[in-house]
Amino acid sequence: MNQMQKMTRAAQQASELLQARALLLVTAESCTGGLISAVCTEIAGSSSWFFGGVISYANEAKMRGLSVKEETLSSFGAVSEQTVKEMCAGALQLGGDISVAVSGVAGPGGGSPEKPVGCVYIGWKMLGQEAKVERFQFSGDRQAVREATVLAALHGVKEMLESSEK
Repeated sequence: MNQMQKMTRAAQQASELLQARALLLVTAESCTGGLISAVCTEIAGSSSWFFGGVISYANEAKMRGLSVKEETLSSFGAVSEQTVKEMCAGALQLGGDISVAVSGVAGPGGGSPEKPVGCVYIGWKMLGQEAKVERFQFSGDRQAVREATVLAALHGVKEMLESSEK
């Protein structure tokens, strides 16, 4: 199974859980540049479970489109747990019931010792709950990092929905 098939399968699994609970997913994407949304909308009928999303690549887009605080960006950086938490909350202000947000260093440049290429923060938040954020360190080229991010983001949506059922 190639990476695209894995991403589509993960989106399909998340979609089944979302549809079963009549919930809508909303995305806030930085390093993936809309790839999570693209994978979700490849599935026919996705409008029944996919609300939409924001590609907030520049810091200004994170602030204007997702209400990320300038202080958060200047204190912690765009690639941080704090920023991704605010991206999750900002996405839910647009609509939907569960959000996924991603911000990272896809490469090939832009990394630092603290946040090397492949460092990605992914967050998930359901309405009325605290956001959960994880830091990942993916390997490979820019495309591999972006695809691994999409896969982890969609698996996280599935896990959050499964754990909230219990």
